[in-house]
Amino acid sequence: MLVDSHCHLDFPDFAEDLDGIVSRARAAGIGRMVTISTRVRRLNGLLAIAERYDDVYCSVGTHPHHADEEDGISPDELIALSQHPKVVALGEAGLDYFYDNGSPEAQARGFRAHIAAARATGLPLVIHTREADEDCARILEDEVAKGSFRAVLHCYTGGRELALKAVSLGLYVGFTGILTFKKSEALRALAAELPSDRILVETDSPYLAPGKFRGKRNEPAYVVEVAKVLAETRGVSLDEISRQTSENFFRLFSKVKA
Repeated sequence: MLVDSHCHLDFPDFAEDLDGIVSRARAAGIGRMVTISTRVRRLNGLLAIAERYDDVYCSVGTHPHHADEEDGISPDELIALSQHPKVVALGEAGLDYFYDNGSPEAQARGFRAHIAAARATGLPLVIHTREADEDCARILEDEVAKGSFRAVLHCYTGGRELALKAVSLGLYVGFTGILTFKKSEALRALAAELPSDRILVETDSPYLAPGKFRGKRNEPAYVVEVAKVLAETRGVSLDEISRQTSENFFRLFSKVKA
């Protein structure tokens, strides 16, 4: 079994084909899917999808692109919303300096609020970080000093230093179809280096289709292609990567039924 630890089944790209998407994932051996929240105020739509399928779960959170739009959402509100049985994580939240879609100040406030909620609930935080390695590392170190919390740096494309810092703080690192791209040599080198008990696979679909499907809409079934490249990169079998990443997933996303 494999797990797609990060997809976006509520995005318009999937609206007309949701049953097909889930059916193809199941046929490909994908045992669980977590559809990730990007706006707290749109959680109801996400919950409707998670409640529709036994093997689909969701998170609650504000993507940094929408940090100004949802500025001021408190840890208490996130904690309350996370009580739903299908909500198994916080986020995605974090820092994105590549696009100018959310002010750095609002992003940082949101990031810290989500960390506080993760710390209080014990649920993992799904972290989005892009072109913000130094600030992300600083906030993580600062917040871990206040008390431990669980988290994953999803769709990792940052530098080696941040990834190793995250692992040293007890966090996980998730890899997407980017790992399969021809120009991702440095990312594959990092994926080979990280401890086996700290790695996850995901699609971030409908975006970032693996090389085999480049240019097409991505979907959870394609996480198999990410796992194949991760296995090759680490010099192990696909079965071993499937076992290890699934074990890691259930350890981190412990609210999901195994």
